[in-house]
Amino acid sequence: MTKNTFSTLPLAPELLKNIESLDYLKMTPIQEKSLPKILQGKDLLAQAKTGSGKTVAFGIGILHNFDAQLYQTQALVICPTRELADQVSKELRRLARATPNTNVLTLCGGKPLGPQFASLERNPHIVVGTPGRLLKHLEIGTLNLSTLKTLVLDEADRMLDMGFLEDIMRVIKDTPKQKQTLLFSATYPDEIQAISKNIQNNPIDVRVESLHKNTQIKQVFYEIEKGDRTKVLIALLEHYRPESSLVFCNRKQQCQELASELWKKGFHALALHGDLDQKDRDQVLVQAMNKSTSILVATDVAARGLDIKNLDAVIVFEISPDPEVHIHRIGRTGRAESTGLALSLFMPSESKKVIAIEDYQKSPITIHKPISLKKRENFKLIPPMVCLKINGGRKEKVRAGDILGALTANTTLPGKQVGKIDIFDYFSYVAVERSIAKQAFNILTDGKIKGRKFKVRKLR
Repeated sequence: MTKNTFSTLPLAPELLKNIESLDYLKMTPIQEKSLPKILQGKDLLAQAKTGSGKTVAFGIGILHNFDAQLYQTQALVICPTRELADQVSKELRRLARATPNTNVLTLCGGKPLGPQFASLERNPHIVVGTPGRLLKHLEIGTLNLSTLKTLVLDEADRMLDMGFLEDIMRVIKDTPKQKQTLLFSATYPDEIQAISKNIQNNPIDVRVESLHKNTQIKQVFYEIEKGDRTKVLIALLEHYRPESSLVFCNRKQQCQELASELWKKGFHALALHGDLDQKDRDQVLVQAMNKSTSILVATDVAARGLDIKNLDAVIVFEISPDPEVHIHRIGRTGRAESTGLALSLFMPSESKKVIAIEDYQKSPITIHKPISLKKRENFKLIPPMVCLKINGGRKEKVRAGDILGALTANTTLPGKQVGKIDIFDYFSYVAVERSIAKQAFNILTDGKIKGRKFKVRKLR
């Protein structure tokens, strides 16, 4: 029996089988260090970089500790953003496939309260939510946490940064004193230690390497002149030709302006920031994750918890004054033992920030001049996939298998050219390879899904 496999853990056979079916073959460092303690019922104070596998760690702990036959809210996961809450909920549902009738409910702002009232009447086993909306439901009496067994604070440092401490503590007041509390944080400021002392009982302190291997991420800094940021960014895209990129800006307005400027230059770029409404945020995230956009321009808050598979490059358009934030930004590429590319722009006046990053990562930084970048005439960066939006979702009982079946049954369209399928309450999205996009659109427009006609449109 291999040392760091999930089979070494005292888990139910059906849960182990499901974990294996999800291709989780070996535990990541955070899982290997934390899961044995979590399964023993210990409180945990854990630090791990973004993309380390912590959601699977606390997800397995929750499922190991709850009773599906008991229709009470037994676990609560508090997240800083709607995007992260949605991702955590999806991962928990995947992990819970082996446990029939497990009810996972997401409670976030930006969505009407009415449908959430109805869902809460059915006493969900697991609730995942943002502090403000959780507090709202507690205040009006629609959320009952008196039967809670497990509390998880995910990305606790980001919640502090966003000013959620008071709301979090008010939510925790409504939970039983006797429970397991798991606190996960990418960074370890003093405030995290203070919260831990207030809400945890003799927590086990777990930390894993927060820096990235030099061989895993190729990191290059480019010194630029004032006013040249966008020009050099385009030169980087022409030179390196990444299929998918995540570009970090420090401000929301800068995100939108840069995405619009890139779009005018012929790049498929979308912006992700806090001013988008929920429907638009969902759509942008779907396109980023299913490879139907080439460039996602985001702020740190909007990108927190974002996990784009096989992201080719992270481009730091403007360096953060916090070197730890910089390390977490670039950690979104080069995941799961793959290699990644991290490119950062800075002006001479920002040299102190670069030195701070060098000191923090304890390794020298490579600095190049933009003149070294290779120009390409008539360069195009086209996403490999096209995203089709279907006006029908979970509420109409539409499933991913129904969409795949509609596309491939009795047609010549090969299933291997159909990519990621995402189902929301009222909409569904399917990514298809660009070469078959027109054919797929016509099949869905002219045909039926589950015997019903749905409106379909191709996202730009």
